[in-house]
Amino acid sequence: MQKSEEKKLNEMLVLRREKLNELRESGKDPFKVARYDVTNYSKEIKDNFDAFEGKKVSIAGRIMSKRRHGKIAFLDVQDKLGRIQIFARKDVLLDNYEDIKGYDMGDIIGVEGEVFKTEAGEISVRAESTLLLSKSLQILPEKFHGLKDPDLRYRQRYVDLIVNPEIKDVFIKRTKILKSIRNYLDSRDFLEVETPILATVAGGANARPFLTHHNTLDMDMQMRIANELFLKRLIVGGMDRVYEMGKMFRNEGMDTRHNPEFTNIEVYQAYADYEDMMRLTEGIFENAAMEVYGTTKITYQGTEIDLKAPWKRITMIDAINEATGVDFNKIDSDEEAQKIAKAKGLEIESDWTRGKIISEMFEEFCEASLIQPTFVLKHPVEVSPLAKRSAEDPRLTDRFEAFINTWEFANAFSELNDPIDQRERFEEQVREKEAGDDEAHPMDYDFVNALEVGLPPTGGLGIGVDRMVMLLTDQPSIRDVVFFPTMKPIVKKDEEEQEL
Repeated sequence: MQKSEEKKLNEMLVLRREKLNELRESGKDPFKVARYDVTNYSKEIKDNFDAFEGKKVSIAGRIMSKRRHGKIAFLDVQDKLGRIQIFARKDVLLDNYEDIKGYDMGDIIGVEGEVFKTEAGEISVRAESTLLLSKSLQILPEKFHGLKDPDLRYRQRYVDLIVNPEIKDVFIKRTKILKSIRNYLDSRDFLEVETPILATVAGGANARPFLTHHNTLDMDMQMRIANELFLKRLIVGGMDRVYEMGKMFRNEGMDTRHNPEFTNIEVYQAYADYEDMMRLTEGIFENAAMEVYGTTKITYQGTEIDLKAPWKRITMIDAINEATGVDFNKIDSDEEAQKIAKAKGLEIESDWTRGKIISEMFEEFCEASLIQPTFVLKHPVEVSPLAKRSAEDPRLTDRFEAFINTWEFANAFSELNDPIDQRERFEEQVREKEAGDDEAHPMDYDFVNALEVGLPPTGGLGIGVDRMVMLLTDQPSIRDVVFFPTMKPIVKKDEEEQEL
């Protein structure tokens, strides 16, 4: 910003504070107004003009533009549903007209008046009285250029919502999607529950947790990376169908699909398997699309995607075979798998097993081709520490990941309920952690104890809700579907000098 523009802006900020002081001295302090009766909203009036014409209404909102022609002032007021024009005549408002002359862009006002249509055909409210409800001491971004800087939009979402009101639609749809998920599960006799966010062991996934300390108990704690292990404890306790939608926290990288704090849903059903979870996943996505759009066909960033069941199914090994010509069904040793991986240009480590290489080969050569909804089945045991082994091949698990638009949206499996096998897998994960893998799963003795009490055959499912919302609202970044994404703060010398 040039110095002359900065000086002008600072002068405008000072002027607004002077106006506020004058209002207070004259007994018109807007911040002393406690409430205002709103009878109607802009969209309601404009959509039903015939019913409202000539009627008195009381509206409230933020001034987005202001212009005067002699003894008439025109204000565009924005409320939660849109904008409407205010027509203010001096001979009607008398002393109140002088108040309007002092209003600034961004001020919040209440208006009482009659609905009519101007000669230009603009549906408006002919003001009979106005009241300043809040004085804006900042300057909103300029009308035509708006707030375009993505970084600033995410930091000051409250301004983004004002000057880019179309973003509200994304978050309204987000709420509809979350409600559709809950309604779908509730109607199938699932019980929504709450489990701890703070725990001594952050398990249920392979990820790095955020660490904190409990002063009263004088012990280190971790913020949850998943809620899986607590939910499965509830299944042990006899609550056969449970789910939880809530925040998870992973101390990992950030990009267009990853935020350290994110919303996830996990669902567990006793006496079910991963096949049941596939049908549940299809139903959740289908239902959400129908609730928001009335169709299962959506467009994401120019690509048409059909969420209608049944989705394609393919094993991880078959997907690799299709993409590379390598059939891991015919490869039995770690050494042979390592040779194949190197021949395909994959950088590997000396201790990688056949299962680890299968997982890496899939990620490297297959994910990019999974555009339409696809279930990828039968993951190796090495990368699935909580999944039941496959009866056909104990080196694999009854697990799937759901891919759409090349992204993983859901992870599910027939839950491992063998406490001896579970302990052994935890111990192997501990060895990997000791060898330097910060994301290896920790040992959870109490969870093993719960399995020893007895976990029935169970199907479990996890869905990344933020990604699901991105897909269904056609947004390119996770930050576009989270009101307040994680951002590194900007340190300024003086809070008073912050600019919008």
